[in-house]
Amino acid sequence: QVQLVESGGGLVQAGDSLRLSCAASGRTVVSYSWYRQAPGKEREFVARILWSGGGVFYTDAVRGRFTISRDSGKNTVFLQMNSPKPEDTAMYYCNTVPGNYWGQGTQVTVSS
Repeated sequence: QVQLVESGGGLVQAGDSLRLSCAASGRTVVSYSWYRQAPGKEREFVARILWSGGGVFYTDAVRGRFTISRDSGKNTVFLQMNSPKPEDTAMYYCNTVPGNYWGQGTQVTVSS
């Protein structure tokens, strides 16, 4: 079992910065990912980090603006959101491989 708790969401203006956190507990996993879901849209992949080695992957829409990282000592994964845009508004979720565990999500709203 893996428990995930996201935090750090809120209302920000376009161009500001925001950092999301995903605190994990339970067994070791291979990777953590961030997904997001906007109203009326399907959940989509945002970024992934490999727990061993720290390899990262991004969807094209956020590459160069968002950075995923981890703090192994605190078993926490972060998503640094720089220069957010209104189209980044969504509920952001943390996810694991394997196990496909999900957190409850944290809402990010970007105003123009």
